[in-house]
Amino acid sequence: MVKPKRRYVCQACGSVSNRWQGQCPDCSEWNTLTEEAPETVFSARHDLSGGGRKVRFMPLDHPVELPPRRATGLAEFDRALGGGLVAGSAVLMGGDPGIGKSTLLLQAAANMATAGASAVYISGEEASDQVRLRAGRLGLGKAPLLLASATSVRDILTTLAGMPPPALVVIDSIQTMHSDNIEGAPGTVSQVRACAFELIRYAKDSGAAVVLVGHVTKDGSIAGPRVLEHMVDVVMSFEGERSHQYRILRALKNRYGAVDEIGVFAMAGAGLEEVGNPSLLFLSGRADPVAGSAVFPALEGTRPVLVEIQALTVRLASGATPRRAVVGWDSGRLAMLLAVLEARCGLNFSSAEVYLNVAGGYRLTDPAADLAVAAALVSALADRPLPAEAVWFGEVSLAGEVRPVAHAAIRLREAAKLGFARTFGPAGIEAEGGARHTGLSLLPNLVDRIMGGS
Repeated sequence: MVKPKRRYVCQACGSVSNRWQGQCPDCSEWNTLTEEAPETVFSARHDLSGGGRKVRFMPLDHPVELPPRRATGLAEFDRALGGGLVAGSAVLMGGDPGIGKSTLLLQAAANMATAGASAVYISGEEASDQVRLRAGRLGLGKAPLLLASATSVRDILTTLAGMPPPALVVIDSIQTMHSDNIEGAPGTVSQVRACAFELIRYAKDSGAAVVLVGHVTKDGSIAGPRVLEHMVDVVMSFEGERSHQYRILRALKNRYGAVDEIGVFAMAGAGLEEVGNPSLLFLSGRADPVAGSAVFPALEGTRPVLVEIQALTVRLASGATPRRAVVGWDSGRLAMLLAVLEARCGLNFSSAEVYLNVAGGYRLTDPAADLAVAAALVSALADRPLPAEAVWFGEVSLAGEVRPVAHAAIRLREAAKLGFARTFGPAGIEAEGGARHTGLSLLPNLVDRIMGGS
């Protein structure tokens, strides 16, 4: 390789010399010659400032038509998506094995196909006859849904390119796909990233909505590279316990709608059934008032859901180590609440085992559940049932104050709609829907009401 020649350019007049000098021979300025990096074949080849196509810019205020949404035929699914599937969007759905991801997507695809929209279901884990058998069990055997069993992304994209773009393409699952441009077995980081990129690019170019099913790891997160969640437009999580019939579809990321919206389904013999009023599902079996039971109006996105919080305390012999068991709530927050009840209210939980459960397998992350948990704990400790027609909500601080929470009016309206006549929560809130609201400013006020039976 020929060694590139050095150039020294004067910063004052721009003259070029082949060697460095203290004084420029043209303008007689001192110390103005500087060496320029020579242009090599490598630098010329990797110079990205030219040779490309010009990008078309569009002003932000330019009037454009919003992308249309397509209904899936499942109102709860559409609710979690923000109103339906957006044309050209890429959706990633994760969930535990056997939770019902394939069943949900098969029902949605079959409903869209029955309604007249073209839908394609491609399975990399089952044969077409196995999918057809499952569809017959769900009562979807006559839906004009196109089925295929394939794992090669090149074959899938070649087939899709030779037909009109469908409204929905389901890939079950992305971990079984492979690209012949990448070395490695299906499911590796490079394969998952490359296959997802090609399928997402097809969705953007064709306008078809592509739904990718993703496997999950032991801790419940979606397997594969984290960049996969950044590439797609919507990330959804299908949650639930196998021992319970309900399933919750939760939107974790949504570029076209609100996040934290949920859709509630119940697993039945004929597949997943929609639950229009999930509060009735989580409040079933509350005919007689029992000590340690409190109702909390939770909020999932814009949807209020009333759930039952159950507490149980068991006195132990002196010297035994008490146990704290929590299902559906944060154990660290329970420990903090027990400390506040002991320090600010004088209640003794140190010699009692404490068990806390959110009925129905529901999981709470809302800090407004503090007051309902505290009411259930005090009720269980005093063995005094709470009013059957009351709900409790509010955040409790370390000083024992009951602090305001977001969207109190929505919680109150939902409680009144389901027949709850009394609400207990932060002070300064107006009653909604005919229910009588009682404001509590301090946690000792709650203890006094429960102990006094009012």
